[in-house]
Amino acid sequence: MSDWSLWLKSLHIMAFAAWMAAMWYLPRLMVYHVDKVIGGDSSETFKIMERRLLKGIATPAMILTFVFGIWLAIVQNQFSDGWLHAKLLLVLLLAGCHGFLAGQVRKLARDERPRPAGFYRMINEVPTLLFVGIVLLVILKPF
Repeated sequence: MSDWSLWLKSLHIMAFAAWMAAMWYLPRLMVYHVDKVIGGDSSETFKIMERRLLKGIATPAMILTFVFGIWLAIVQNQFSDGWLHAKLLLVLLLAGCHGFLAGQVRKLARDERPRPAGFYRMINEVPTLLFVGIVLLVILKPF
């Protein structure tokens, strides 16, 4: 493996770590936000926190994860590897989860309460399950 691919792998892992941190924290913010009084100081603070986390960390980290990951797969000629196909499927599901949470942020910003706190507690586990699958596929490369 060339030094160049080690740099790409490092950048990919750092971007993925930042994306995952945001994906774990965003639904947790929503758990607390939905129980706050609409228009109250706490609700307004959660709106700011959710928007900044999504736009300042989660979305840029997701984009960088894709850019560095695709670049790395090209450099290492891995697009024919079965484990990578499975990983990409899980990453696309994670991106779908990201999109769903982004929609929830927009609804909460409009003072809608689309789901109860319990829903966000449950949805908070989806990124974790996808994370476990992604890491196992990358480390074990089972096929």
